[in-house]
Amino acid sequence: MKTLDLAALLRGNPYPGRGIVLGKAAGGAHAVIAYFIMGRSENSRNRIFAETEDGIRTQAFDPSKMTDPSLIIYHPVRVVGADTVVTNGDQTDTIRDGLLAGKVFAQSLKTREFEPDKPNYTPRISGLLHADGSYALSILKSADGNPASCRRYFFGYENPLAGQGHFIHTYLGDGDPLPSFEGEPEQVAIHSPDAPSFASLIWQSLNADNKVSLFVRYIHLETGTADTVIINRHQED
Repeated sequence: MKTLDLAALLRGNPYPGRGIVLGKAAGGAHAVIAYFIMGRSENSRNRIFAETEDGIRTQAFDPSKMTDPSLIIYHPVRVVGADTVVTNGDQTDTIRDGLLAGKVFAQSLKTREFEPDKPNYTPRISGLLHADGSYALSILKSADGNPASCRRYFFGYENPLAGQGHFIHTYLGDGDPLPSFEGEPEQVAIHSPDAPSFASLIWQSLNADNKVSLFVRYIHLETGTADTVIINRHQED
């Protein structure tokens, strides 16, 4: 598989929707997590990422403008022991609860399916990063827009290579209905030496009209120490 330029992928897609990147930074010392959200409606754009004790949650920037919290208010990132869960919905809690009960990633996600947001049926994308830097990604999607069938895909990455990651997102691009992501997660280069530089690369590459919030974390694989960057469009100033 060809290793792609993440910035170029983002610049070439006005609406990838929500996206997850997991991988290992150049040099091999840090595991990398990135998660971003985008929005086309006022309700979707009226959000920020807020830190919690075990990760982050989405919340309304202006509560008076929130019209429907379903599907857009959730915990995208939660740390469970030495693992980190990152998803685009409340399946973060499903995976966390499963891990605590001794279940593996795929077992928990077999109880969930794509979002019920007809006609898009937005895929549920999920990632799990382990303390040793290995990781898994998943996408649960409808059968080419037909909600009668759920298709579940799981991808595992052991001994990840330094300077390389994998990127999965909800949509191929803009449209009506929105076309779901297809194929394997995209293999991307991670050359940025630290969380701030990787966050800057992603944020500057996302469509200026549609980007909403970004979370980036670099985790030192030997010490477990983490450096986190959160960027919210509504709080840039």
